[in-house]
This record gives sequence, structure tokens and C-alpha cells, in this order.
Amino acid sequence: MAERETFVYLEIAETMRRLIVLGELSPGDRLTPVREMAERWDCTPNTVSRAYSLLGREGLVTAHRGGGTRVSLRTGAAGSLAPPEWQWADLVNRAEGYLLEAIGLGHSPGHAEAALAAAIARWDEVRSSRPAATAAKEPRRGLTLRFVGSHDLSVELLARMLGERTPAVAMTTDFIGSLGGLMALARGEADIAGAHLWDEATGLYNVPFVQKVLPGRPVVLVNLVKRLQGLIVPAGNPQRLQRVADLGGPGVTFVNRQPGSGTRVWLDVQLKRAGVEPERIAGYGREETTHIGVARAVAEGEATVGLGIQAAASAFGLDFVRLGEERYDLVVPGGLWDDEALLAVRAALASTPFKDALLSLSGYEVSRTGEETRVE
Repeated sequence: MAERETFVYLEIAETMRRLIVLGELSPGDRLTPVREMAERWDCTPNTVSRAYSLLGREGLVTAHRGGGTRVSLRTGAAGSLAPPEWQWADLVNRAEGYLLEAIGLGHSPGHAEAALAAAIARWDEVRSSRPAATAAKEPRRGLTLRFVGSHDLSVELLARMLGERTPAVAMTTDFIGSLGGLMALARGEADIAGAHLWDEATGLYNVPFVQKVLPGRPVVLVNLVKRLQGLIVPAGNPQRLQRVADLGGPGVTFVNRQPGSGTRVWLDVQLKRAGVEPERIAGYGREETTHIGVARAVAEGEATVGLGIQAAASAFGLDFVRLGEERYDLVVPGGLWDDEALLAVRAALASTPFKDALLSLSGYEVSRTGEETRVE
């Protein structure tokens, strides 16, 4: 319980910090009373007090006798909050210390970047599973690419590295599944889709689905990764699960991906081949929209097995039973292929740091990363 409370107090502090920095809470505004916040987050009042005390030590809030905790009145020249410069220096020092420690253990900077991407993915997944105040997204400047499609840690890593390599180019991500990504591309609501859709009739990935959803439109498929897919199970695989047919066994509780995801499409084909009715699988209707969400459910004991990629299992220290290898492609309209923003994406894909970072994540193969397939 104590470990959970510690984690929650950090979550509360981070949520309020973002609201303050983004201007949703202005100087002088009163924070939600401790007891009300405790009920909202299902924690003890002491946990909320710890979060508010942390914000106070950072100079973001001050406590007022009889007046609650309020956003600090200290402002910068433009009227916005201006945390002391030492706070930024301290943050940079902490990041540098992490990097130096990783290098001292024999890892490359790319490995450290990949580990950070995995940690952020885990953090975002946990945060998204809790109720939190909604903060406005910070407006982006420059060129922004809209990614919509299947979830993968490599996509999150690409978005981070793209912003670092080419600050004028940003990539937003919306993980709604492979088919959802292709449909968003067809409606003009995305610039890039991410897909790993396996066609049973042809044995090919993505091309048959692109031809159906985007008929007659020139499209470029560029390979992002080849990745291992299999069963995500607790450490030691206590139920000794080895194949898709085992999902219908006694005592097995499954966590699924949403309809339209490439993983769900593949699973349903395999269940049909194995003669397993979905109704026999406890938890078949429990759905997550990301591989990280599946891994988190297994890690927290909400399920005894899920289907996903090895990188997600490794991010939570879980075991993995390999079932196959699949191709994950970025799908780009032909007319955008030579645009400035796409050139930056292509350069990032071809870079050694990106490939090194992918290889440091379990279950990826990059021999075809950046390979192009044109579909008319």
C-alpha cells in the first residue's frame, strides 16, 4: 500500500504541475482541497498533502492559513510563472546523471534513449488509467505530422528522436489500431498510418488492406520494424502457456486488443485455425488499445496472459512466449513522400542511433527498416 501511495503522490504532483505550467491554474488560484482531491484519486489525505508539499518546495504553490494552498504569485516578465533557474539546472543534472550511469554500465546513448521511451510509455499508460484533470495541449509550432494507427514502442521512440533531430518537425500520435489508421488516412485525418495487418489469403502484410481501404491511391509503405509477437505472461510463466489454443484453458484470464488492431486480426485467425471459440476464453472481451496496456494488465494481476510484442513484456519485467514475427509498416500517401517533414522522418529512420535504440528494445529486427514498397 505504501508503494502505491508513493506513486500516486507523484502522479498528483505531476498533474497539478502541468496545469500550472500550461496556465490552466493561474497565480493566486486555489488548489482543490486536500480531502476532495483524496476522494478524486482514491488515496489518503496525507498522500495529497505530500504532493502539495512537493509543489511548494518547487516554488509553484504556497500554503495560506485558512486559505488553502494556492498557486505562487511569483511571475516572470511576461506574467507567466518563472520557476527558479536552478530547478532547470537540477533537472538537466539529473538527466545527465542517468545518461552517465547508463553509459558506465556499458549501454550506448541510444540504449538510454530507448529505455527512457519505454519508461515514458509505461508512465503514460498508468496515468491514462486514472482520472485526472484535463490540461490543454501545448500548441506546436513548425511542421506537424499526424500519426494514427497501431501502437508500438518504436513509434513513440521515432516521435521523440524526430523532435530532437529536427526541432521544426513534430509528430503527434493517436493509437487506435491498424485499420483505424488506414481509415483515418483515407479520410484525410492523418499524414502517416501505422499498420501490421496480416492477410490470411495472401500471407502478406498490409498491402492487401491498403489496396482495399485506399483503392487507386498511390501509397508508400516504409518498413519501421519487424517484431516478435507472442504471449505476455507473468515471470516464470506459472500456467505454462505455450500456444493460442491454451487461452481457453481453466484458470486462464486473457486481456485482448481492440477490434481493428493488427494483433486482434491475427489472433482471431489463429483462434479459428485452432478451433477455439472466443466465448471459451475468459477475458476475451477485455480490451486495451496498446501493447503497453496489455502488459500492464498482466503485471498488475488483472489478467494471467495477453497477446502482444516482446518489447512491451520486457518493459514490465514479464516473460514472453514467442508465437511469430510480423512486419510493421508506416503508410504514407505518395503525394507527401517528398515533403520536408517526411524527409525528416526518412532521415531519422535511416539513422544509426534510431536503429541502435530499437535493437536495445527486446524483440525487434531492423534489417529492413526504411525499406520502401510502392502501392498504386
